Amino acid sequence: MDPQAALTMGQNALFMLLMVAAPVLATVLGVGLIVSLFQAITQIQEATLAFVPKLIAAVAVFAMAGPWMMSTMVDFIRSTILSIPNYAV
Repeated sequence: MDPQAALTMGQNALFMLLMVAAPVLATVLGVGLIVSLFQAITQIQEATLAFVPKLIAAVAVFAMAGPWMMSTMVDFIRSTILSIPNYAV
């Protein structure tokens, strides 16, 4: 395997990681922002008030986008494994 192929594989893996993690991260970020605004407006500084809504939002996103995330990862892993003979010297 030449260095260019290794870098391309790594780049594809990082892009896949970002693509699969983005829905959960964006949702948790949005919920965190809303909760922080609520805490700032009401001056309630409770740690569980910030944690529980993020957890519920993350679980909901995993429930809705989980099948897509899993099929995307399986397709990526399958194509990576099937491309191994192309990189053999």
